[in-house]
Amino acid sequence: MAVSGYLNLAADAAHNFTDGLALGAAFWGGPARGTLTALSVLLHELPHELGDMALLLRAGCSKGQAMLLQLLTAVAALAGAACSLLAEGSGAGAVTGILPFTAGGFIYLGTVSVLPEILRDSGPAQALLQLLALLAGVAMMLLIAHYE
Repeated sequence: MAVSGYLNLAADAAHNFTDGLALGAAFWGGPARGTLTALSVLLHELPHELGDMALLLRAGCSKGQAMLLQLLTAVAALAGAACSLLAEGSGAGAVTGILPFTAGGFIYLGTVSVLPEILRDSGPAQALLQLLALLAGVAMMLLIAHYE
């Protein structure tokens, strides 16, 4: 397997760990918040994992190897959820710190991966539309946080 495959696996495992942290912390707030977070994670993970699968295939893995490696990185989500749920009993500081940490990580990753592409590959009109879509996503997160 090419080095890019190993790097992708490491990044995917870290990403899945933070997804697990977010899921575990969201369920502290009740089943409705946890279910909404689980649905959000599912919707963003489907295309993400398909992209990772393509990267692993391109890095030299067979389909079976790529699926097995993707399954192994998914275990990191279970570890993140377990850490998050175990932190619930360790005090309010841990509880109040996990959701902002994971939310900030998601926003950071989104802007770091999206903004350079907007600036590099788009004309002004397309860049404006993409930026408005990004801001609409952030506005939706704020509305959900405000009304839940």
